[in-house]
Amino acid sequence: MARDRQKSDKKRQDGNRHRGGQTGGRPRHAGPDGRDGVWLFGLHPVRAALQNPSRAITALRATRNAAADLADLAASRNIDIQDTHPADIAALLPPGAVHQGVAMLCAPLSPPALEEAASKADEDAIILILDQVTDPHNVGALMRSAAVFGVSFVVAPDRHAPPESGTLAKSASGALETLPLVRVGNLARAMKTVQEAGFWVVGLDGDSADTLAALPTSGRLALVLGSEGKGLRRLTAENCDQVVRIAMAENAVGSLNVSNAGAVALYHVTNQRQ
Repeated sequence: MARDRQKSDKKRQDGNRHRGGQTGGRPRHAGPDGRDGVWLFGLHPVRAALQNPSRAITALRATRNAAADLADLAASRNIDIQDTHPADIAALLPPGAVHQGVAMLCAPLSPPALEEAASKADEDAIILILDQVTDPHNVGALMRSAAVFGVSFVVAPDRHAPPESGTLAKSASGALETLPLVRVGNLARAMKTVQEAGFWVVGLDGDSADTLAALPTSGRLALVLGSEGKGLRRLTAENCDQVVRIAMAENAVGSLNVSNAGAVALYHVTNQRQ
C-alpha cells in the first residue's frame, strides 16, 4: 500500500511538471536558484522593472551590449549582470520571444486590493475592467494605452485572464511596473464594488444604440472591455450602468481588436474631459 501511494504521488508530481508546475491554475516559472518567479525580457520592460523599487529581482542575464545599456540601473539596485549568450537567454523564454539580449528573473508584483485601489482613486479617475480578455499581448497593449491616458488601475479576473508574464510585460512596454493590475475572484462583485466607490460603469458593445459621445464628461468612470471573440458577457453587460459603442463606418472587416478598441475609447474620454 505504501509503495502504491508513493507511485501515485510520483505520478502526480510528474504530471505537475508536465503542466509547467501549475498550482491553482496559475503558471509558475522555476528560477535558476530554485525559487518561483517570472522571466521578464526586452530592454524596455527590464529597464522599467529595475526602476520599480517594489519589484524584487533574483537574477539578471544579458549579452555584453545589453549589459552596457543596463549597467547603471543594475548598479543602483546592487544587482549583478550575468554575461550570457543570446541562445542561452532564448532557452529561458517562450519560443520566438524577442528578448533584445536580456532576461530578468523576478518575483510577481503585489497589486493592492480592489477596495483599496478604488478608495484612493481621484474624483475623476478612469479605470479599465477586462471581462475575460485572455491574450497576454492584448492585456499588455491595453495596459500600455491605459498608462498613456492616465488610467488609475486595471481590473482583471483571476481566471480567464493571463497571469503576469514576460510576454504581457513586453506588450505593456513598461506599464506593468507603474500601473496596478488588480486581480479579482468575481467580476460581477468587483463591478459592484467600484460602483459603490462612485464609479459609473460603462461597457463597450458594438450593438449598443449609444456611442461614446453619450459618456459622462466628469466623475469616476470604469470602462469594461469584453473578450476577443464574444465581447461582453450577458451578465457583465447587465451589471453595467451604461453600454456604448464606438461609432464606425460600414466596412468589410467588422469590429476593432479589443486593445485597439480600448485605446480609441480612452482617447475619446481623455479628449472629451480636457
